[in-house]
Amino acid sequence: MPVQSIAIAVVEHEGCFLVGQRPEGVPLAGYWEFPGGKVQVGETPEAAAVRECREETGLKVVPRGRYPTVQYAYAHATLELHFIACQLAEHVAPAPRPPFLWLPRAELATCRFPPANQAVLELLRDSGT
Repeated sequence: MPVQSIAIAVVEHEGCFLVGQRPEGVPLAGYWEFPGGKVQVGETPEAAAVRECREETGLKVVPRGRYPTVQYAYAHATLELHFIACQLAEHVAPAPRPPFLWLPRAELATCRFPPANQAVLELLRDSGT
């Protein structure tokens, strides 16, 4: 099975993170996730994270760094996940399209995220202490 390259925008704003719940009928339905999607040919993970965040949430973000890349084999696909630290672009109202919302750092632990997200979630929780 070929490895799919996925860019994920980890957007932080005022101590909260942009997350949404995956809908029924898709792989990992019911799990919470950061906005993201497939990296297109010729696209950097940063550019893909910005594009996917805009498509999914309506918000324009700016990349500001990377978290460690994770490769994970799910039943439906093997993914290489590029977690991109992002912030809102200047003069952007922080109102995402549903199902996305702003979740306080302390509440990240209360949501069920896909297993491949665990390392970055630990980093986010630890950085808030």
